[in-house]
Amino acid sequence: QVQLVESGGGLVQAGGSLRLSCVASGRDFSSGTMAWFRQAPGEEREFVAAIRRGDGMSRNADSVKGRFTISRDNAKNTVYLQMNSLNPEYTAVYFCAANTNVFILTTVPLFDYWGQGTQVTVSS
Repeated sequence: QVQLVESGGGLVQAGGSLRLSCVASGRDFSSGTMAWFRQAPGEEREFVAAIRRGDGMSRNADSVKGRFTISRDNAKNTVYLQMNSLNPEYTAVYFCAANTNVFILTTVPLFDYWGQGTQVTVSS
């Protein structure tokens, strides 16, 4: 089994920054993909960024390019999401997800494992 635990969310003013963390435990995902998704109230869960653990290849959603950076520390089984230049439209619950696929996956149905989410609230 796999457990994913997010942390680092909170309240931040517009223009500020946060760094989210996701710690994985359980089976080895050294060749898999880890990703961040977000979901605002009443909205569909949407892709934010993904990274391949093996070589660090990553992909960001167009909406966050230049603002968010995904990274990983495989020794710590941790994936990060650095969020800069935040504004209220980024307010959402952010979820960590994982799969064992070697491809960089970007859609909800393709991820098998999910964390409980961490709330990010951006005030203006």
